[in-house]
Amino acid sequence: MLAYLIFALTIGGIYALLALSLNLIWGGIGLVNLGLVGFFALGAYASALLTGAGLPVLFGWGGAIVVGAIAGLVVTLATTRLRDDYLAIVTLGLAEVIRLVALNERWLTNGSDGISGIQAPMKSALGNQGFNLFYLALVSVIVLVVWLALRRLDRSPYGRAMKAIREDQELAGFAGKNVLGFKVQAFAVSAALAGLAGALYAHFQSYISPDHFQPLITIYIFLAVAAGGVGRPAGGVLGAYVVVFFLELTRFLPDLVPWLAPAQFAACREILVGLSLILVLRFRPQGLLPEQIVPAPKS
Repeated sequence: MLAYLIFALTIGGIYALLALSLNLIWGGIGLVNLGLVGFFALGAYASALLTGAGLPVLFGWGGAIVVGAIAGLVVTLATTRLRDDYLAIVTLGLAEVIRLVALNERWLTNGSDGISGIQAPMKSALGNQGFNLFYLALVSVIVLVVWLALRRLDRSPYGRAMKAIREDQELAGFAGKNVLGFKVQAFAVSAALAGLAGALYAHFQSYISPDHFQPLITIYIFLAVAAGGVGRPAGGVLGAYVVVFFLELTRFLPDLVPWLAPAQFAACREILVGLSLILVLRFRPQGLLPEQIVPAPKS
């Protein structure tokens, strides 16, 4: 039971990092990334391939951050002439392209068989239980550091400029803000965080395949941010843990409804996820931790 709880908390931390990534652009500057899982996959495969080539794990994580940031830059710069809703469509397509490339380019990703034997830092020295506790602590510290950084950003003049662009980008542009520059920077940082989350996931699981990066993960993260509170970093973190524990608790539903076949039960779980999102948006649209707009300091 303890091992299962540690696993759930670790996955919750990785999802929290993804939620912080999404909240930065969705709640911060008003961009919607429907392909979050694609950047998650890029980070996972980048780190797995780099460490598989003999590089240390830290280099793999750094490579995942760089690959994610570059992908974010390419996507935003390639859609500068399009409206923001088209950016959401482009990211959705990009995520599926990344998954299909991972599925079909066996020379690079080993196709549907995936990549196994990914380095797990300190596992040989700590053993399974010790490694799980160590990795939980590591992921928790990373989430805490990222949360503190984004919280500070949120309350800074830069963060207030992002919120102004979110509310009315034309007015922000008239006020002298470089709207495109803010969007590109925010999306690149968001994609880098998603890439880091993917790298952490790969080295925790020690195995990744295209099946690990289904579009449903993006829906889970959107549910986490919506449930926690769009525009507030703490809300995204809280929502991520709530969603993970909700998903894990529903695994025990077959004990309550034994007449359902496994395929029917899997479908019911997804129905419950969708219903939860609808209920949150209907009865608590501001989330569990509503956004708090900090007034600018008086000059």
